[in-house]
Amino acid sequence: MSDLYDTHEQGERVKSWLRENGSAIVMGLVLAFGLMFGFKQWQAWETSKRQQASAEYQMMVTFIEANNMDAAVPNYEVLKAEYPKSAYTSMASLLKAGQLDLAATALTHAMNTAQPEPVKVIARERLARVRLSQGDMDAALELLDGASSDVGFEAQFAEIRGDIHLAKGETQLAIQSYQASLDALEEGVGNRELLKIKLEALGASVAESTDAAADSSRGGM
Repeated sequence: MSDLYDTHEQGERVKSWLRENGSAIVMGLVLAFGLMFGFKQWQAWETSKRQQASAEYQMMVTFIEANNMDAAVPNYEVLKAEYPKSAYTSMASLLKAGQLDLAATALTHAMNTAQPEPVKVIARERLARVRLSQGDMDAALELLDGASSDVGFEAQFAEIRGDIHLAKGETQLAIQSYQASLDALEEGVGNRELLKIKLEALGASVAESTDAAADSSRGGM
């Protein structure tokens, strides 16, 4: 009888303990499962981020191997902006720096030795873009100022000047250069829309050149 009493008493004690602590146990289980679910979600999110960063990096490598640095730049910018701590971003930075150095060496040689003369001007223009990409705005501007002539390349030189002034925070000079580039473009030549976007992004009204307006009027007639 004593044993039965002890068993009953122990059962009552267990019930009492569960009433007092049951909610804490349930909460603990909920938290445990929640943390487990959250951890799995975090793992899935991290995996997705790595995959996306990998895709951007691979695209950048593909463009660079095709010697298309202009197309590679947007992928690099996405890596820097959205995956700054990713190993792929670090590798991309090293790759881009190395490619820009190689490009600068090749373009410097072409600028000094290439024939005919217009090839030297093209090399100078592209080298200025490379220096700008490397963050050396003064060197880029010196290259443009040092050209013996920019005949035939007025629009390209003016646009790069605009990019340089913009990078230096010289908004009004950037606007003047972009407008000069737009004015120098022949109708149907170059990327007029991109220049308009650059001007509008700086809060400037786009003024079409007199020649372009005249051509437009003739077309309407």
